[in-house]
Amino acid sequence: MKFELKRYNRENRKNYQNVTNEELIEDLIRVSKKLQKDKITHYEYNIEGKFHSNVLARRFGGWTGALKEAGLKKTRNWGISNEEAFENLEEVWIKLGRQPTTEELNSSISKYSASFYAYRFGTLQKALEKFVNYANNEEKETIEEMKKDSLDETHKTKRGINLRLRFIIMKRDNFKCRNCGRSPATDPKVILHIDHIKPWANGGETTLDNLQTLCSKCNVGKSNLQ
Repeated sequence: MKFELKRYNRENRKNYQNVTNEELIEDLIRVSKKLQKDKITHYEYNIEGKFHSNVLARRFGGWTGALKEAGLKKTRNWGISNEEAFENLEEVWIKLGRQPTTEELNSSISKYSASFYAYRFGTLQKALEKFVNYANNEEKETIEEMKKDSLDETHKTKRGINLRLRFIIMKRDNFKCRNCGRSPATDPKVILHIDHIKPWANGGETTLDNLQTLCSKCNVGKSNLQ
């Protein structure tokens, strides 16, 4: 059930030392207009820009300084917990059915940009590695946590399913509904849920062998039959 992190090769770009400040800011503004955004991340600029964001950061005392010079807003996200950051990665991963790329994290399917993860964890690669470790450490630890937290004397585990366990189950089921086979990766309208195979109300436990991935339609259909 354990999964590995794929590694993406970074694109080598030239460091344009002889470019004027005006040319750098002009290109930053051009990218913001192309993307129709009033704040641009390092990664977004490195994808669309003529130069490299490091050049602008060094020239203007940091990326924030470059944004200010171009009349754009800051891009840092303050007050976001690691749990929220991981939850967003989980949601994007589920939608794609695989590990997200930099470009996909910078798209509308992600709440936070690739540069946010790079800033928070050092690099985007480190952010993905921490998320993978977070999920892979799930099985034994989470089942034990759920046993400890259970307040219902008729059950050995609690009913709620946390982020890590949810992701592990969906990964095991290939991010597809086990009943109809539909997936958000092929149909964005599909919403996946984690279902107790033997219902909780009938004594079912929150364990790996009693959990499955169902789409919202099949999950409702199962409820109607019970």
